Amino acid sequence: MAETLHLGRKISRIRELRGMKQEALAAELNISQQAVSKIEQTAEVEDDVLEKIAKALGITKDAIKNFNEEGVINYFNNFNDHSFNNGAYNAFGCTFNPIEKWIEVVEENKKLYERLLASEREKVELLKNQGK
Repeated sequence: MAETLHLGRKISRIRELRGMKQEALAAELNISQQAVSKIEQTAEVEDDVLEKIAKALGITKDAIKNFNEEGVINYFNNFNDHSFNNGAYNAFGCTFNPIEKWIEVVEENKKLYERLLASEREKVELLKNQGK
């Protein structure tokens, strides 16, 4: 079968472009890494399996079917050169600083952890008082 119709290779390439390892995709699909490897070596993939893989990759099954490596290369080559010179945020239309957002999430997680810890301490005290 022609390379352009080999769905397994397309899945493999999309997964790689998304920075995802076979193990991560396997975990998303609740199958083994070996099963993912076998799928990626298969020219044809059943529609229901393709749908699940697409969802795990954050795309549509049509995006997998229509994936074309040349199209990806052309997409990046057609980016205006100056967009990359404006920094990572501007290059992809980012309107916030991802590091600041990450710090906000970390701080929120700390607050949630502290509330959980306080709640657990209250439970311990209640249990101690019940035993008296």
